[in-house]
Amino acid sequence: MSTNAVRSIETKVAPVDMKFEIVVIPVSDVDRAKEFYGKLGWRLDTDYDNGKDFRVVQFTPPGSGCSVIFGKNVTAATPGSAQGLYLIVSDIEAARKALLDRGLEVSELFHGAADVYAGPDEPYLFGRIRVSGPDTDHRSYRSFASFHDPDGNGWLFQEITTRLPGRIDPATTTFASATDLASAFRRASAAHGEHEKRIGKADPNWPDWYAAYMVAEQAGTELPT
Repeated sequence: MSTNAVRSIETKVAPVDMKFEIVVIPVSDVDRAKEFYGKLGWRLDTDYDNGKDFRVVQFTPPGSGCSVIFGKNVTAATPGSAQGLYLIVSDIEAARKALLDRGLEVSELFHGAADVYAGPDEPYLFGRIRVSGPDTDHRSYRSFASFHDPDGNGWLFQEITTRLPGRIDPATTTFASATDLASAFRRASAAHGEHEKRIGKADPNWPDWYAAYMVAEQAGTELPT
């Protein structure tokens, strides 16, 4: 068998699923960190302590397929050195309010200066210039808020309502929580209102239109008109 034939066979092998599920957070005080992440409203999955030289605590954010762990002798990284940890939300104002209601400190909403990536502010996805307020055009991916744990590990909320093409399997539509699903319904409702204005009458097939809109929005494909 030629080398080309072998390569042809290899390219047809299905990829192995690789689920990214754990991020290690370096902390200096395990109990203090446990109290903080519990106050966020995250699910406590485990707190294992061998009573000597090892302890691991795991939390999972609501609706997340990825968890965080911290503890004693779980990482050699410097406490507070984990930065740029992104929490994706469909309603950034609601997410920020939820933390404020729990008595936690969260930055004001901000967005980036147009195509300017160098500046004096704390770095994030779109550079180091933070312009106050959400993105003026309310574009997906563009509005942020930030907060830190007691050690200074840095977290950011990023609002995503419509995924870029190729980021979601168009054959699969899932919502992480009832809140995300309700937000998707609200956006579909607003868009459908504009649709009915264009056609000049009530749309009897609104369930089909809603479904098509919500699936396309999540997959980043062309929205129905």
